[in-house]
Order: sequence, then C-alpha cells, then structure tokens
Amino acid sequence: MNSLLAQFTVERPGFITLAFWSIVLLVLFVLFIILVNFGMIWVRALTSGARVSFSELIALRLRRVPVGLIVDVRITAVKSGLRVHDPDGGDYRLMSIDDLSTHYLAGGNVEMVVLALIAAQKAGIRLEFDRACAIDLATKGTGKTVLEAVKTSVNPKVIDCPSPTSGKQTIDAVAKDGIVIKAKARVTVRTNLDRFVGGATEETIIARVGEGIVTTIGSSDSYKDVLENPDRISKTVLDKALDSNTAFEILSIDIADVDVGDNVGAKLQAEQADANKLIAQAQAEVRRAAAVALEQEMVARVQEMRARVVEAEAQVPLAIADAFRSGNLGIMDYYRLRNIQSDTAMRDSIAGPGAGTTPPPTQS
Repeated sequence: MNSLLAQFTVERPGFITLAFWSIVLLVLFVLFIILVNFGMIWVRALTSGARVSFSELIALRLRRVPVGLIVDVRITAVKSGLRVHDPDGGDYRLMSIDDLSTHYLAGGNVEMVVLALIAAQKAGIRLEFDRACAIDLATKGTGKTVLEAVKTSVNPKVIDCPSPTSGKQTIDAVAKDGIVIKAKARVTVRTNLDRFVGGATEETIIARVGEGIVTTIGSSDSYKDVLENPDRISKTVLDKALDSNTAFEILSIDIADVDVGDNVGAKLQAEQADANKLIAQAQAEVRRAAAVALEQEMVARVQEMRARVVEAEAQVPLAIADAFRSGNLGIMDYYRLRNIQSDTAMRDSIAGPGAGTTPPPTQS
C-alpha cells in the first residue's frame, strides 16, 4: 500500500507539467491564429493612429462583418478628423468600430457614408453621422447614394421640365384666347439634407413646376403676353414655394424655350359648330319623319272618308227601289231625277276633268 502511494506521488508532477504545457501550447496556438488573421490589420490601424483592440476585431469576425473594410473606413474617418456626437456624454468623439459595424449590419454602405461626411466637412456643410446613415438607408435601392446627395448640395443640379424620360418634349398649355403655348423649363435645385429623409423626390418637383407653368399660361389673356414676358412664368412658379416638403431647394426656374402651337379655341369652336349642325340635322330629320307620318295619316283618313261616301252613295239605289215598291216614288219623278243627274254630270264635264262628282248610280 505504501509503495503504491509513493509511486503515485512520483508520477503526479509529470502529469501536471504535461497539462500545463498543453494549455500553454493551446494559448500560443490561439494567439498565433489571431496574429495571422488580424496582425496586419491591427498594425495598419496602429500605425495610422486609429488604434483598435483584438477583442474588437474578433467581435467583428464573430458578427460576420468584413474586418478589413471596417478598419480601413475607420482609418479614413480618423485621418479626416470626423467626429460623431455622443448622446451619453453630450460631446463629440472619434468614430468607433461599433458605429461603423452597426450601420453595416443595418444594411448600409459605411464607405459611402464616410466619404459623404468628408465631402460635407470639406464643403463646410453640417452633417451628422446619424443623419448621413439615415440618408444612406433611405437611398438604398434607388440608384442614388448619400455621397451624391452631398455633392448635389454642394454643386446644384439642373432638372429638365418635362423630364426627357416621360416622352414629352414640352409642356403644353392654352391661354385664354385659345392659342396653345409650348414651354420648356430648366429647374436648378440643390439637396436639402435636413429634409432628404421623407422628402419628395425629383418627380414631385417636375410635376409641381409643370402645374405652375400650365396655371400661369392658362391665366394669361393672350398668348402674346406670354411671348412678351416669359419670365413671368418663372416668377409666378417661384412664388408658390414648390419645394416645400421635398428633398430639394429650388434655386431658380428658367424658361428655356417658348413656342406657339395650334389654335385650339378655333378648333373647338369649329367642332362645336359641326356638333350643332349635326344636332340640327337630326332634329330636322325628326320633324320630317313626323310630317311624313302625318301626311300618310291624312291620306289614310281621306281614303276612309271616300269609303264612307261610296258606302253612303250605295244606299241611294236601294232607297229608290224601296220607294218604288212602297209607292212613294212615281216613274215621272224617277225620270226627273235622272235628268237632273245627267245635267249635273254634263256641267261637271264642261267645268274640267275630275271636277265632277261621282257618276249617277245605275238602276239595279
């Protein structure tokens, strides 16, 4: 029993030593892996004055954030002297790794945000980091970037009205005298960074300017007034504050071209006259059809009256025959009646054809 305890006591220091050196080797291996992966990045940040810790680099890798991109962007920000507002301390501090990685995980373009902040700083434009991140996220998927917004704020851009992509070359409006005026405008705008998030886009500016041009031309008494003073269009449109609630600020509106179009008033009057003529013709046709119907009705009534006359005349021979049978009419009376009828027929024939009455009835 004592020999076994002695043997265990002899072997125990060897086991502890082996375990110790195993842990040391494992730590050294981990440090070697860290140095291989982050050594150059850490040295680059250290020599650039934008020092980062290995824990921050490891955290970026665990969050699946590109370490090289974040570190290089922070180096650019620190070298440019960019500072962000610290909501906790109420002061400004250097841009940290967490600021950039948080925006990257939100789906933003950290490189474009830093470049936009640098451009705004060089141009003397106050732009906060949070505002730049919001603009970057708002422009995602639109084909525009926060850097372009800052550049447009520094160097104003010109918008054609109407837009060439709409398929229209001019904005057509009709003056009070019926003459069409074709106008083309160029709007100079710059980005309003404070209203960029949630503000209307270029399409709204173009629509509002087009509406203002149509209203101004439509309120003119004559097309000559517009041709004499084209600047009244730009003045009227500018007075309406068309850039309210938009992402841009209108600097000027210039009328690039004004042409005279067709006489829409005369065309409308001619079309109205043609329409009135067609209506009158239709009404006349209705009256003619009513007159024809009335004429046919009269013809039918005349034929009805003639039928009644013929029916009444047909009763005369029957009445004469009945008078003979009853003894109320003699033979001499009958001959005198025939003489009168013959005399009447002769006079009718002398007066003219068709002027006489119906021929005397024959005796049945």
